[in-house]
Amino acid sequence: MKVDGIFEGGGVRGIGHVGAICALEEAGYEWARLAGTSAGAIVATLLACGYTGKELKEIMEELDYKKFITKTWLHYIPLIGLGLNLLFKNGLYKNDFEEEWLETLLLKKGIRYFDDLGERKLKIIISDISNGKMVVLPDDLAEYGLTTKDITIANAVRMSGTIPFFFQPIKLKTPTFDYPIFILDGGLLSNFPIWIFDDHQEWPTFGFRLVEDEITGKPLDDQNPISFYKSIYQTMRQAHDLRHLTREVNERTIKIPTGKISSTDFNLTKKEKQLLYSNGYHAAKRFLNSWDFTKFKRNYPIEPFCKKPE
Repeated sequence: MKVDGIFEGGGVRGIGHVGAICALEEAGYEWARLAGTSAGAIVATLLACGYTGKELKEIMEELDYKKFITKTWLHYIPLIGLGLNLLFKNGLYKNDFEEEWLETLLLKKGIRYFDDLGERKLKIIISDISNGKMVVLPDDLAEYGLTTKDITIANAVRMSGTIPFFFQPIKLKTPTFDYPIFILDGGLLSNFPIWIFDDHQEWPTFGFRLVEDEITGKPLDDQNPISFYKSIYQTMRQAHDLRHLTREVNERTIKIPTGKISSTDFNLTKKEKQLLYSNGYHAAKRFLNSWDFTKFKRNYPIEPFCKKPE
């Protein structure tokens, strides 16, 4: 059976998505359309470009996640380097590696631009903080006077994963605006865009969520600015989409436990990688054991299931 997949953002914890993907492919599901935010955008992109769950597992196992943290010369200034990056660059690190790494993987499949994929095959969420709006790529490119040849898929994914304060914002120059557009992580405005493909009932749309041990009420680690900024981002990322999790959304969502692993823990051990993968795999197995698409359509006959958030 075909299935649309919506993958939540979650940094390095996105390995959990890969486990769930492998379980669904073993059960005979084939990917129709895919969408995601941040780490979810990476997974959605690789699937849309022809990678299998098994291939994703190999890629994630071999990947050195520390490479995602690209230092600037300011980091080498003792004691105040991190603070200077926040002050002058609006982020602790650059995330150039993500785009370069993904570009290499996509070229192996002969893919570079959205046009290289089928129509509506892939959607990526980013946040335009200059205009205060959520942007869906490639759909909204025309609003910025851009075409699908102006933005590569790898560049779009990098924009979607530019975690506020952790990574430096991306500056986008456009013909439409006479000022620079600053782009950050799509998770600021929709970390779990479950609404994006809800236009039919020919096949299901499954959501893939990364669930922490403790989502609310987590105190700040300490009182330093970096910890404070991380908490601001976590609150924004969680609060918006939690409001839109209706009963029918929950019934078609695979919830993947991630324990206490942080989205920015780029020093993952082999054991932690295996744990995330295993959690995703078994969460999908449990979900499929009780999933009944015919019953679901009977219980929720109204189309579309949900609408794009305002």
